[in-house]
Amino acid sequence: MQLAAIIVSLVLTVVGVALLARAIGQFVRYFKLGQPVPAGTRTDNPYQRSVTLVREFLGHTRMNRWGIVGVAHWFVAIGFLTLPPTIITAYGQLFQADWTLPVLGGFLPYEMYIEFIGAMTTLGIAVLMVIRLLNLPSRPGRKSRFAGSKMGQAYFVEWIILTIGLAIYMLRALEGALHHVDHYEAAYFASYPVIMALDGLSVSTLQTLVYLFAMIKLSTTMIWMITVSLNTNMGVAWHRFLAFPNIWFKRNADGSTALGGLQPMTSGGKPINFEDPGDDDVFGVSQVEQFSWKGLLDFSTCTECGRCQSQCPAWNTGKPLSPKLLIMSLRDHAHAKAPYLLAGGGKTMEGEEKASEEQLKDVPASALAEAERPLIGTLEENGVIDPDVLWSCTTCGACVEQCPVDIEHIDHIVDMRRYQVMIESAFPSEAGTMLKNLEKKGNPWGLAKKQRLEWTKEVDFEVPVVGKDIEDLSEVEYLYWVGCAGALEDRAKKTTKAFAELLHIAGVKFAIMGGDEKCTGDSARRLGNEPLFQELGMENVMALNTAFGEELDDEGKVVPESAKPKSAKKIVATCPHCLNTLGNEYPQLGGDYEVIHHTQLLQHLVDEGKLIPVTPVEGIITYHDPCYLGRHNKIYTPPREIIAAVPGIRNEEMHRHKERGFCCGAGGARMWMEERIGKRINNERVDEALSVNPDIVSTACPFCLVMLTDSVNGKKNDGKAKESIQVVDVAQLLLDSVKTPSDPAGDPETESTPEPEPVK
Repeated sequence: MQLAAIIVSLVLTVVGVALLARAIGQFVRYFKLGQPVPAGTRTDNPYQRSVTLVREFLGHTRMNRWGIVGVAHWFVAIGFLTLPPTIITAYGQLFQADWTLPVLGGFLPYEMYIEFIGAMTTLGIAVLMVIRLLNLPSRPGRKSRFAGSKMGQAYFVEWIILTIGLAIYMLRALEGALHHVDHYEAAYFASYPVIMALDGLSVSTLQTLVYLFAMIKLSTTMIWMITVSLNTNMGVAWHRFLAFPNIWFKRNADGSTALGGLQPMTSGGKPINFEDPGDDDVFGVSQVEQFSWKGLLDFSTCTECGRCQSQCPAWNTGKPLSPKLLIMSLRDHAHAKAPYLLAGGGKTMEGEEKASEEQLKDVPASALAEAERPLIGTLEENGVIDPDVLWSCTTCGACVEQCPVDIEHIDHIVDMRRYQVMIESAFPSEAGTMLKNLEKKGNPWGLAKKQRLEWTKEVDFEVPVVGKDIEDLSEVEYLYWVGCAGALEDRAKKTTKAFAELLHIAGVKFAIMGGDEKCTGDSARRLGNEPLFQELGMENVMALNTAFGEELDDEGKVVPESAKPKSAKKIVATCPHCLNTLGNEYPQLGGDYEVIHHTQLLQHLVDEGKLIPVTPVEGIITYHDPCYLGRHNKIYTPPREIIAAVPGIRNEEMHRHKERGFCCGAGGARMWMEERIGKRINNERVDEALSVNPDIVSTACPFCLVMLTDSVNGKKNDGKAKESIQVVDVAQLLLDSVKTPSDPAGDPETESTPEPEPVK
């Protein structure tokens, strides 16, 4: 038995270690196929990145949101990281059954730790296996987060871990029996029951059992190593190695998610100058090797856990997009194509092969076939990613928020969109109207710029305009960025007027732009039209810098000597998309501003006593978290505190709220596209809102307001919602409570004007 154990274990070890070394080399060469990233963007502040890695791993900050799953996984992960000494012990036990580690062997704290972690790792993996087994039959199809995952690979990994855990447990018990443990000892507190069961066996029998279980432990470990080394696209196994660098190289060193602003377009690791692009610049991603090396690392790190899928609004409403399946498809395609790319293969912009026949002669036929597949293409075209998958995304950020290994799904989706829009002009036709309106009129509706100020005629107080009523913003506290929807869309204009009136009541000095401002470019950028975003952004930045009293050069950039503004650059916005673009993306274009959301300012005014809600608003309210306010900018509390300050109202949270809030369906430029596949996302969200039987559905975003109102009106017409239900912005709710019932300044439109027809 001993001889067989030694031979089998050592042979498998040699093969396993050799294949693992080869696999690591393959990964290094594979990641080098990706494009470079801008200098310093993934390696800045190495200390903070290391702290983030340790915090995310030891704290399991994402996994622990899932209750028992997070706890069980924590023990499995800790066991994998800290139980390698048991491997060394097992090798020693092949040659001497009662062998223990020098120094550590017999050290009570170490012995107790191994007992505890060994037992909890075994228990943890058993719990995870049960959860997986119960999840599939009880939650069929799209309801299971494991739908589409490679279950055979997952079961293989789980059974391997369970087998190794049980082998460690048995070896600990056999070690105790050989060391004549005949009463309870702390060093063997977990394995003591088995030690008692072994009582009476001869020493030779115990030794033989040690050789057997040492072989089982080592052979199982090496079989796992051999298997994963031969399958480098086996994310469910490789994530335990790749998650560490993937987290360390995440976009933000402080550990925040890759949400908020999108990254500028780059080619070869350098930002593209759209005024004078280079001859070799690559626009977006049309081939898998055009993703950055971080993108390729993302794909290989995917654990196939499906948390992104379970939260995705597109997947939950019957659309083809699953963030998990998208990443898996890119991973499998990249790994299958890698031999062709490593041999020098690739296509020019004209579609010609870069490599010679001699270079490609040893490339497997499967890799050559994979290289011919279009990255974006229909099933008939044998595409890797179907166009309907690409255009179903609302960029809500649920996938990025939930991913335990920090995969940056949205960045990769937008990169593929950029190529489709800028090079192929292949995108939903309805979005083309929005782009033309932005180019010609500076707003998505194509309305004249003079209409941006029409709402000011509908309030009974003066609204100062920069350049007309005041010279610059040094005379006021805030610039109110009204935005396109707030100025031009009838439902959003009610929010605009309500917020402006609240500022007037509170005595806050504010001003608005004069109507020459344009759309911030949020929808254009997320659709993939980066040049249009930059054009709109540069014009807005120039206008804003002028309004803030900056001295500009001929190119519209701030003169360094005047970098200190005459006034604090404070902007308040009622649209989370404007908030996000102004605050997180305009710094890329030379515009650095302090941007807050109107709910943040209103909460502050309520706390200071400048706005006092006095009139009760009776009924039940449920609040919908806008994705670009919540997940993208972490603003969850202010709207809820405003609601809590209104007397009489009772807030009932929907099942999916805050970090797990469900999208309205308008983000990612989906506001301007028809929703032809599956259930409409806004209908799904409103169904959830109606489940709490509210009198008011509230939100804090003009896009959400439009989408939710459309759905509620439709359900009223179908008799599925009570006629009295309202959809309002938090600012409207607060204004109704701040003003007394007899206040003559009330807005009669709130009661008498019927809802306008839906925009779409």
